Amino acid sequence: MSISMIWDHLSLVLSALILAVAAGVPLGLLAYLFPKAGKVLLWVVDLIQTIPALALLGVIMVITGPGSPTAMIGLALYSLLPIARNTSLGLSQVPGHLKEAAAGMGMSPAYRLLHVDIPLSTPMLVTGIRIAAVNAIGTAVFASFVGGGGLGGLFYTAIRQQDMTALVVGTLVLMAMALALDAGLGWVERRMSGTRRNKLPFPIKAAGGAALALASVVLVVSTLLPNSTEGRLTLYDGDYSEVKLMHAMVELLVEDKTDLDVVILDQMTQVNNHNELKGANPSCDLMFSYDGTVLTTFLGLDTSDIPEGETLYDFANRAVQEREGLRLLGKVGLNNTYSIGVTQSVIDQYGAARVSDLIPVAGELDFGAEHEFYTEEGSMKYQPFVDFYGLQFKSAKPVDVVLKYSAVESGAFDVMVVYATDGLNKRAGLTILEDDLGFFPEYYGAFLVREDLFSDFYDTAPNLEQVLELLTGQVSSEDMVELTYAVDVDGRPVAEVAHAFLVSKGLLTA
Repeated sequence: MSISMIWDHLSLVLSALILAVAAGVPLGLLAYLFPKAGKVLLWVVDLIQTIPALALLGVIMVITGPGSPTAMIGLALYSLLPIARNTSLGLSQVPGHLKEAAAGMGMSPAYRLLHVDIPLSTPMLVTGIRIAAVNAIGTAVFASFVGGGGLGGLFYTAIRQQDMTALVVGTLVLMAMALALDAGLGWVERRMSGTRRNKLPFPIKAAGGAALALASVVLVVSTLLPNSTEGRLTLYDGDYSEVKLMHAMVELLVEDKTDLDVVILDQMTQVNNHNELKGANPSCDLMFSYDGTVLTTFLGLDTSDIPEGETLYDFANRAVQEREGLRLLGKVGLNNTYSIGVTQSVIDQYGAARVSDLIPVAGELDFGAEHEFYTEEGSMKYQPFVDFYGLQFKSAKPVDVVLKYSAVESGAFDVMVVYATDGLNKRAGLTILEDDLGFFPEYYGAFLVREDLFSDFYDTAPNLEQVLELLTGQVSSEDMVELTYAVDVDGRPVAEVAHAFLVSKGLLTA
């Protein structure tokens, strides 16, 4: 965790709050002035609050693209409810006798609204902003799923690695951030409701208000503006250590062997990264993925679609070129396919070495996997798997992909679906069973690139393709297990581990 990550998180929250106030206050005012229409407006705001965060961010990203703008707009929408409702509620709770007194003094409705109703309801409005600010601090961790930065990636990695120190420190930082924002807004609320609020001369108050408005505009605009990556090879960081490591290797090799600069933007999921790579205006140039992921997740195809005599890699490569103008470089070597891991107690009690060895004892074992493995899309899922092997487990429970290793280590599962090259398998003491009947297809790692990538950067790096292909065949499954173990369990920095590996392969000098 760095100061820049903390500032990214805080600036994201502040810019979202500014947008939420700019939209929520007028909405609350309209709801107060036009009660019938106001019910509909507040109902819509309530409805937005019920949309899952990741779903909302995914929808927004289709329009605005990845990065901070998507995260900021999503946070602003989530912050509307307390601001709009408190604005409307505060205005409606202005005492009736004060309104009558204002009317008796000859004030017009508009003048009374500006000089009586709004000032008296401002403390209630600030309370709504305080609630929104505290909620936004925590909700902003989802920004990392759409390349929005902040501290979300830190929590995602810390939970997966069971790094309690990082979790505690990150939580304390968020708590301190929330307390500081709440204290600052509380001071504003007291100023609004106290008798001292008019002590400052008007010119000073006007200058302060103008400076605050200008700072708010600058903050929002700077968050909305995308980072300039023109002339640089652009990647998004991955949400798993395998991808982080391979992208770090690209950065090290390309900057060492070409005149091209590489920029790795905030982390993003594989699906979102793929969406940003394809299309007429891609925001990145390449990504590390797997031929099986390209086939099933990106293209929506299945292993049954592969023509006889053609490999999964060749078919996926041909299909992605024809459909999306992307192509796979050579296989780097690792096969990160689904595997079945069992705990040491299963080995000790049943001596299992192959998946078939589980057939007679499956009724005594609890099976666990991420939610995606239980879906009905595609053939590489739970029901086809158990039908193929004739397995009937005692129970089969879904668990979040980030938490599944914690679950198996706590004894929740006896058998679990894992990825073959995940170093956390080693930490959890899981034994990988042989897929003796060959249910799971290969998932060979390779770089997915834009078709016109090398022509675009030819002037700066005419050897770019050759440099990237230096990794072809260099990273075996066993290598990746050790590399991810070094990152996820030993806690070594990704860049350090990637550099040491490239030096060991003779691809970089020490």
